[in-house]
Amino acid sequence: MTITRRIAIAGGLSTLMPALLAAPARSNTEWPDRPITMVHGFPPGGPTDLVARIVADRLTQRLGQRVIVEGKPGASGNNAALQVARAAPDGYTLFAIPSGHAFAAATYKSLPYRTVDDFTMISMFTEYPYLMVTYAEHSIHSVADLIALARKQATPLLYGTPGNGSGPQLAIELFAREARIKLQHIPYRGSAPAATDLIGKRLDFMMDPPAALLEHVRGGKLRALAVTDNSRFFALPDVPTIAESGLPGYLVTAWQGLVAPAGLPEPILHRLNAEVVAILRETDVIAKLRTFGNEPKPTTPMEFKARMVADVAKWTAVVESTSFERI
Repeated sequence: MTITRRIAIAGGLSTLMPALLAAPARSNTEWPDRPITMVHGFPPGGPTDLVARIVADRLTQRLGQRVIVEGKPGASGNNAALQVARAAPDGYTLFAIPSGHAFAAATYKSLPYRTVDDFTMISMFTEYPYLMVTYAEHSIHSVADLIALARKQATPLLYGTPGNGSGPQLAIELFAREARIKLQHIPYRGSAPAATDLIGKRLDFMMDPPAALLEHVRGGKLRALAVTDNSRFFALPDVPTIAESGLPGYLVTAWQGLVAPAGLPEPILHRLNAEVVAILRETDVIAKLRTFGNEPKPTTPMEFKARMVADVAKWTAVVESTSFERI
């Protein structure tokens, strides 16, 4: 090779190198180029799993890569949260969460992850109230009846929940504080056994998401007393709210949502948010979600983060102002 040719090649490389160095990272420009895992921390068939699978199926179609739903039950979802918090923020690990993610910050003495700062909020999926129910033959026919009976009888009314530190327990603690009554908590391992014992008249009442109770209400085994939102529930329009039943200002709603590890690149965050919002506006998706009592609630990442922060503050205040013992 002649000296002149060597100089020409060297000059060409020196011109090309800055352009190569300035090229954007491949992972950002071509995401996704492999399957994505959507983790959640609960058993199959529950509300979190159902919503995750509906959204994952549509994301698979929209992104051109399979979105695999992977349930990892344990410690009320905290084990799955820790796994996701430690994962790479590359868009290939997502986390479908219920509002229990915010409740845990209030109910646990300590957590191995930061509830807000270790995650990137993408969008809420859905929002829904809790239903307050009793068994069909109980003398309680309204919230006013329940409060009056709790104040009258010598022993506290018994209420069941899916477990210690669950959203329904906190909602009832708030209810008891506002109503100035004393109640006895009976924790279960999930909603189904609590509902079974209520139907069997071993409890006085319970609160839980519609997905766990609607079938029993419609079948006449349970009587719906009220809903916890500040407006009536679309699936039970004749059932009043707790606020209109004697406790003005009482408001509790739960939700499902999607997050990723902290530090998710902005282009991936914006793409995921846009896709989730579009999915939750599809007519058939809305219909599917409503069959088990969930109302679609797409948000921006900032709106979702603000809701998370507000929920942590609200339930921390409830825990600190009641007899609740942190786990």
